[in-house]
Amino acid sequence: MKTKHGSDFEIIGFPCNQFGGQDPGSNDEIQNFCQQNYGVSFPVLGKIDVNGANADPAFEWLKNEKAGLLGLKRVKWNFEKFLVGRDGKVKARWASMKKPEDLKADIERELKAGK
Repeated sequence: MKTKHGSDFEIIGFPCNQFGGQDPGSNDEIQNFCQQNYGVSFPVLGKIDVNGANADPAFEWLKNEKAGLLGLKRVKWNFEKFLVGRDGKVKARWASMKKPEDLKADIERELKAGK
């Protein structure tokens, strides 16, 4: 998708250690792990909290803009995904179980609508 759409599309990773301690390393260790094991080429930012009193403001905004399953606002598990349109609005939210390749149609539709 990134190759096809260039600067019109960006993926950003936000590591979080709130889910079973899955991201215990330093920011550099997490980025290296993602690159070496998954071929990640998108930005992986510094580790943050996504739930609770110390939740990052970006995630507070994302969760408030688009509730999850059953109207829950909290992020349930690592790899939950949000789609933000060019207009800055949260267009979609997917549970961690949803595979990235299954999001392609929704992303393509938003890219086309946003032009």
